[in-house]
Amino acid sequence: MANQLASETSLYLRQHAENPVAWRPWGAPAFAEARETGKPVLLSIGYSACHWCHVMAHESFEDEATATLMNRLFVNIKVDREERPDVDHVYMSALHSLGQQGGWPLTMFLSPDGKPFWGGTYFPKTARYGQPAFASVLRSVAEAYHTRPGDIAGNGEAILAALRQTAVTSAAAALSSEFATTVARRIQELFDPVNGGMKGAPKFPNPPVLELLWRAADRTGDESIRGAVLTTLERMCRGGIFDHVGGGFARYSVDERWLAPHFEKMLYDNAQLLPLLALAAQRTGGALFHSAAERTAAWLLRDMTTDSGAFAASLDADSLNDSGHAHEGAYYLWTPQQIERVLGPEAPAFMAAFDVTPPGNFEGESILNQLHRSGPADPEFTRWAPHLARLQQLRALRPPPGRDDKVLADWNGLMIAGLARAGALLGQMDWVAAAQRAFAAVVDHLGAESDAGDAPPLGHSWREGRSLRPGFAADHAAMALAALALAEATGRVDYVTLAEGWCGALLTHYLTEAGVLAMTAAGSADLPLRPSPTQDDAVPNANALACEAFIRLATMTQNADWLARADDLIAALTPAIRANPYGHAATLNALDLRLWQVEITLAAKRDDPLARIARSVPYPNRILVWQAPGAPPSATVCAQGHCSLPLTDPEQLRARIEKELTSAPG
Repeated sequence: MANQLASETSLYLRQHAENPVAWRPWGAPAFAEARETGKPVLLSIGYSACHWCHVMAHESFEDEATATLMNRLFVNIKVDREERPDVDHVYMSALHSLGQQGGWPLTMFLSPDGKPFWGGTYFPKTARYGQPAFASVLRSVAEAYHTRPGDIAGNGEAILAALRQTAVTSAAAALSSEFATTVARRIQELFDPVNGGMKGAPKFPNPPVLELLWRAADRTGDESIRGAVLTTLERMCRGGIFDHVGGGFARYSVDERWLAPHFEKMLYDNAQLLPLLALAAQRTGGALFHSAAERTAAWLLRDMTTDSGAFAASLDADSLNDSGHAHEGAYYLWTPQQIERVLGPEAPAFMAAFDVTPPGNFEGESILNQLHRSGPADPEFTRWAPHLARLQQLRALRPPPGRDDKVLADWNGLMIAGLARAGALLGQMDWVAAAQRAFAAVVDHLGAESDAGDAPPLGHSWREGRSLRPGFAADHAAMALAALALAEATGRVDYVTLAEGWCGALLTHYLTEAGVLAMTAAGSADLPLRPSPTQDDAVPNANALACEAFIRLATMTQNADWLARADDLIAALTPAIRANPYGHAATLNALDLRLWQVEITLAAKRDDPLARIARSVPYPNRILVWQAPGAPPSATVCAQGHCSLPLTDPEQLRARIEKELTSAPG
């Protein structure tokens, strides 16, 4: 049997002419062959711009073993839906009648007279995350067709039953959306229903856990789960952990109400909270979240940006008080007299709004807060902006807390990604521009040196012209994510190229025999062993960052090998995740992206309405791929193994995206 597509006019069909599959074009000869051989027909419909069509072709149709199975069990017909929309319409309607959501690639199984009896869209080559392997599908369909013709004629339940029996449960397959949802619900039970965050004190923001809950709410439609996140963010924005005068969040709160912070401010906390605030602002329309995001970004650009444009690491908790002694929080505390001196007759109302009293709420002075109020849409939060600006002018005259101005690649990577995502989501393209400047500075400070040889391409830390090398796994993973976030926000393909290089370095220099990433590069000789932690700490674990980077890179480069690397990493991490899900929240977030990603391919200019809609899609499960602008501009939406046709109307694009984001994962 030979492939018969080489002489076809369709570009899509000719792309499959070298497959070892014995493809036939649509027509009477193919169905005559099916009748003569007694084989059912495997009908595969796609089009040349379909991402998941290419993935399935690379995984299965180019694979000799899979092709041999297809050729032995089926007569295989390949159709270009753009050439034969009539064929596509008939069998897509048949798929809908089976209760399945349509899209391409369309994979249908037909009797020799052309009647469909079962089908789907994309099937993976190997069993994963509860999906059966394509080979199992082929065997089960063929077996049911030949041994249970009555069942086949009636419905597809026989096929489904056979697939359930033959699906392979691997270590990776044990992790699923249901597992992540169960974890999220258990965590929700541990959350403080009044103050948010985990019950008790001290209280840490823990953004990966908040994101895990947010994703579960998106996935299930259970708004009570999202409510736990919104309550946490709202109380944090009103509490003393948020700097109401200058913006930005402190490291944690020593009490259960988010009132009294440990006053140090860390780049990595704010890097992770900023995009979550953007999600909350977009979802609720609440001025509280929008204002907190804007003020946090303003603090970052004002107080944390170094001369080169990169971001400094932290601000100290201590600073000098009026007596000239170092005191925790001295820069941030207020007395009624200080407020009255600045605000005059407006001081009493302001002090009532921000809990400033003569006895104070922290060691005789007051931490500004609005914990006595509630609700994200509270207009009171923005009413006081002019008064806070005047207090900021006075506070600028105080001795500032010390700033650690070293540039760390991993922390900068997190902040660059956070700025790019929040900026794209809220339409703040100046934030994206700041992220681009910081990215360029980090590459300039910590990129590969000319004599680096086989060393990892990134260093870890830079200060005063000196760098610490080699970098760690987290440096390469976080900067890869930063590059991909910028690529999505700007459409620049050079960012994708850099990300691919850094992800390649992770596999070359950091991957261990156990299949997980070590912190240090192979050959590092100053430790007795290579640490390979997998749990999140104050920042997401390098393995989790790498998983997300690999998944996004697979779509943005159209290279399914990166998806396989992500699956390998998740499989290696599975025992640790199951033993301690809470400590692996960031990896579960990457798993959610793996199972429920919505890919938007844009053939449009950066300011086109289609592009604006695509950028406004929440970032957790959205991946943007930019192509050369088309005439007319268009966008294609792919999700869960199927793709839409190119869409040219902005409202149609919005509706399709919303449909995919609210559909249960396949």
